[in-house]
Amino acid sequence: MHEALLYQKMPHNITRCHTCQWSCRINPNHLGVCQVYQNISGSLFSLNYGRTSSVAVDPIEKKPLYHFYPGSQVFSLGSWGCNFHCSGCQNWEIACPDTYERLFNSRTLLPEQAVNMAKEYHCQGIAFTYNEPTVWFEYTLDCARLAKNSGLYTVYVTNGYMSTQALDTIGPYLDAFRVDIKGFKAGTYQKLSKIQHWEKILTTTERAKAQWGMHVEVVTNIIPAYNDDPEQLTGIARWIKTRLGELTPWHVTRFYPCRDMQNTPSTPLETLEKAVEIGKGEGLKYIYLGNVPGHKSETTCCPECGQPLIRRKGYDSEICGLDNDRCRRCQSKLYIRLSSPAEGE
Repeated sequence: MHEALLYQKMPHNITRCHTCQWSCRINPNHLGVCQVYQNISGSLFSLNYGRTSSVAVDPIEKKPLYHFYPGSQVFSLGSWGCNFHCSGCQNWEIACPDTYERLFNSRTLLPEQAVNMAKEYHCQGIAFTYNEPTVWFEYTLDCARLAKNSGLYTVYVTNGYMSTQALDTIGPYLDAFRVDIKGFKAGTYQKLSKIQHWEKILTTTERAKAQWGMHVEVVTNIIPAYNDDPEQLTGIARWIKTRLGELTPWHVTRFYPCRDMQNTPSTPLETLEKAVEIGKGEGLKYIYLGNVPGHKSETTCCPECGQPLIRRKGYDSEICGLDNDRCRRCQSKLYIRLSSPAEGE
């Protein structure tokens, strides 16, 4: 066990967790919503520090991040637990397990080991992914500090429900914030994820970019009859344009039935393409279809002159039209971070 960093001790041995937006008030010997922070005799402890459920070397495009070190390999780490309980979660076995026996029997990977392994496997960065990294906060903070000191980039693949205090604590050590925006009204978040105050996800994401200069990309998994209506899709696209910028990538991905949503059909291609048209109508320059292999939207083109910049086939990327972060043809400045100025030349 590892003592939590962001919590408050209260009378009668009660603790208040400040890691995410739930701000759980936890009685002695009880757990928070995420099921991995426990009050033990009036102190709050993380039960999953260093405990890994998943370790892999991935292309950064798998996160998905398309405009952040394209073509690079990232050391991906996941743990256990989540502060959401999504009906259609694809990783529910580790995010919301029925028993935590596997947590305590899982592999322990200390931060120094994780950074050394990332370098050993020739990765350029570390991504905290697979389950919500916020509920692994103390570990991800220690890893991110070491990674930055070792010249590695760092990525959060997140639902965005972390507290402002948590964001500002890890902000100096986090390079990319790949956030899920599941809908654009309270009813959608309540049905899908059992949370309230969903607007805080938006303000957290805005702060990640404005205050800490993180690279931000947005994913919306479009689910039939839940968040595929024009009102919500327009709201998401308009928010991205006005609060994050027109060059911020928006990934609209196909839903596949999973967990408690086995009877919900997969997203029709025409629904995804409708979302693309809505996004373009709101002024977004980069919209990608996810879980649709071979779709023409995989290629990144210059929004000004149409020059292909990054060609993709699945998770394989070829940088073909960039000079640093500018279009090779028209020299337009783009929202793309490369691993080195010479890459792709």
